Amino acid sequence: MHYYSTLIAVADDCAASGGVIPSAKGGKKTVAVLQFEMIAGAPHGLTQADVLFETWLLRQDLPEEPSEEKRAELRARFFARSQACMRASPLPKTYGWGLLFDEHGRVALCPRDSAEYAQLVAAESGVTVLKAMRSKRA
Repeated sequence: MHYYSTLIAVADDCAASGGVIPSAKGGKKTVAVLQFEMIAGAPHGLTQADVLFETWLLRQDLPEEPSEEKRAELRARFFARSQACMRASPLPKTYGWGLLFDEHGRVALCPRDSAEYAQLVAAESGVTVLKAMRSKRA
């Protein structure tokens, strides 16, 4: 469940021509907004597991911030069952953001319309390129 030196490229059926900043819907932050804020706020600072768990935790509407012990228990329970990977994230599926994982497995955003993205997709950098999952069947 970890990616190293990998780009999760934008899905083939993504309509966004570049990186679009997701917005809240109905006054609540969506998964896309939460993931975008986390990754953009700490480029190459979080792993896939960190992003998935923190996204889930923030959407739980807990009455108070859990203690470190409770957080560890919740994290263990969260990962006790299988989870979708970041290839299923709305960022590369819908919003035009590539997800670039460094050699330590930490993620940063890479907009589809950037020179860096074009270079990475052209396989000129030695980074493994995987496509995000499509939103619709082929």
